[in-house]
Amino acid sequence: MLHMMKLAVGIHDVAQLREVQANRLAREGRLRHLTRSFPRSAADIIDGGSMYWVIAGAMVVRQRICDIVAARYEDGSTCAAIHLDPDLVAVAGRPTRPFQGWRYLAADAAPPDIAASRGADTLDDLPEALRRDLRELGLL
Repeated sequence: MLHMMKLAVGIHDVAQLREVQANRLAREGRLRHLTRSFPRSAADIIDGGSMYWVIAGAMVVRQRICDIVAARYEDGSTCAAIHLDPDLVAVAGRPTRPFQGWRYLAADAAPPDIAASRGADTLDDLPEALRRDLRELGLL
């Protein structure tokens, strides 16, 4: 299994990502991220992989990748469509430097889910800004 990580450009926190994706899901009936390059390891990714989103300098949430298929942008040029499960899963935050495009993320290098590592109710009620500050201090 292999994962991907991607900067959530223009997104300030998980709540905003959730809102943007909910609007897209309501409008289009599916969640997909279009990318110019088709992942060579697509078979390994769709075999249980997730998209780990980097928001405000930290990898904080993931979504299961359901499929990766060839697609086209509106101008007709080719791209890959990464189909995402709508559920966002909080992960133990990890500071991440900016990068372009997407990157592969090995399963053993991926941060654990917060619910799996600490219990589902421990951090869910904290404001996202506080969670981000705690991650920057290395406390989450």
